[in-house]
Amino acid sequence: MIPPTYRDRVIAPSLLAADFSRVREEVTRAINAGADWLHLDVMDGHFVDNISFGPAMVQAVHETNDIYLDVHLMVSRPDHYLPRFVAAGADLITVHVEAGHDVDSTLRKIRDAGCKAGLAINPATPLEAALPHLAHADLLLCMTVVPGFGGQAFMPEVLPKIEAAVKWREEQGLAFHIEVDGGIDALTAARCAKAGANVMVAGSSTFKAPDMAAAIRQIREA
Repeated sequence: MIPPTYRDRVIAPSLLAADFSRVREEVTRAINAGADWLHLDVMDGHFVDNISFGPAMVQAVHETNDIYLDVHLMVSRPDHYLPRFVAAGADLITVHVEAGHDVDSTLRKIRDAGCKAGLAINPATPLEAALPHLAHADLLLCMTVVPGFGGQAFMPEVLPKIEAAVKWREEQGLAFHIEVDGGIDALTAARCAKAGANVMVAGSSTFKAPDMAAAIRQIREA
């Protein structure tokens, strides 16, 4: 699937909130419920204090379902692991500005491999740390929780950062998506959309909702 423009709302349920004993069925359920992308959080137990899954999970999802794979590398030295996730079938690979690598070089390698490139910043990281690199990025991920664990409360103090990113994008004539991840539901998605974000990563509020299709629809219309 060709990604929409930053003017389009994109809903990306996070696999981290799914039932791992039924991954294929859970991804199919997300697709049938109206998900645009699937967000896969890769955690190494070093960059963040949690371990999730690696390239094998990305490959399993890629081989069993047809959905755009938004792979978020919460790992140290993402440039080292990058080829494995490209081979696994990632469509978009997001790396952190804080992760100890040559950011511009990593973003170029992602694009050269035929994937879209994303750049993530943690809540405590100023937007200025990402600005020099955004000309090489297709997406800016503003974390709205401290990364590492699902189910955290949304941090509204990130909203001004999103607004500033929108202003920068306009001033520079760029076209990157702005994604938010952490505590996203219909209420917080509305606040993020008002600030200028268009890609909504939602875990617990989608996979754990009584009606996933209704939850996705509410986030899309928020």
